[in-house]
Amino acid sequence: MHTADITMFHAPSSGGVRTYLQAKHRVLNAAGVRTSLLVPGAERDSLGDLHTLAAPHLPLGQGYRFPLRRRAWREALIELSPDLIEAGDPYVTAWAALEAGQRLGVPVVGFYHSDLPHLMGDRFGERVRDRLIRYVVDLYRRFDSVLAPCQAMAERLVEWGVANVRVQPLGVDLERFHPRHRDASLRARMGIGEEKRLLIFVGRFSREKNIDVLLATLQRLGSDYHLLLMGPGMPTRVPANVTAVSRCCGVHEVATALASSDALLHAGTRETFGLIAQEAMASGLPVIGARAGALIENVPLGGGILCPPLDPEAMSEACRALFANDIAAMARASPSPARAAWIMPW
Repeated sequence: MHTADITMFHAPSSGGVRTYLQAKHRVLNAAGVRTSLLVPGAERDSLGDLHTLAAPHLPLGQGYRFPLRRRAWREALIELSPDLIEAGDPYVTAWAALEAGQRLGVPVVGFYHSDLPHLMGDRFGERVRDRLIRYVVDLYRRFDSVLAPCQAMAERLVEWGVANVRVQPLGVDLERFHPRHRDASLRARMGIGEEKRLLIFVGRFSREKNIDVLLATLQRLGSDYHLLLMGPGMPTRVPANVTAVSRCCGVHEVATALASSDALLHAGTRETFGLIAQEAMASGLPVIGARAGALIENVPLGGGILCPPLDPEAMSEACRALFANDIAAMARASPSPARAAWIMPW
């Protein structure tokens, strides 16, 4: 058995999709399944099961590259000759995967990781959203099976008219993300007082993460609270009670920072899974988040507090309410939905 994944959502600073693919390949390789990964890079290259094709950088794309023509990607997949192909984005590589699957006579799965119509519709309006919905439906109807990372996204695809949709939740590495990785010296190294209530958010700086809401929340909370922002592109001009680590942070650094904080603060409204919320809960943290997207499904009762989206006042009130209770007891009692293994549906 040989499976091949193809996606443009793979870059040094990328998050959930890259994490998912790396974990999936580890699990499948341990089970004796051969895997290949085809992603954009600076040049054509191969190292083990990782294969890259040259693609230009996206302007302001935080390291992402965007393939422009499908032919080279189709031919590379045909040369790999897998028994199954999974396409992890809705762009050029998805069409290349479909064409390669037809030539090889193998099934092609589309994993709908990102809600493209609503992400673009938030920026450019309803007309763009509606056109992209039609595009998504036309594309994903062509796959033999479609995966979605949460129930809400699966239901949306079905409502639009896409068939053969399955929910494939992601998971968390419970060895990497665990309360035992707490580092008592982290606050001192960053100049954060031990008496502060330390909130944390880890991710890319992108519009749908609503970092401005987090900053406005901290302005309302005042000096008793401190926010640690970690991820590429994070703003450096921030309130005095915010520390920004504006770079791509390694998984061990993230796991240590999570386990050493008191709660995760998450204002994202377009999450299709919200992997960082899962990783935080696996690290023993409650989540204070927006009542939107996949956070509604993946932050269980007892796992934290969800508040109205895009509302710094409501989020600051949720923070105060959380810390007014026994936060340590809440973290210990939080039912972690983390999974030790990724279950593949085929």
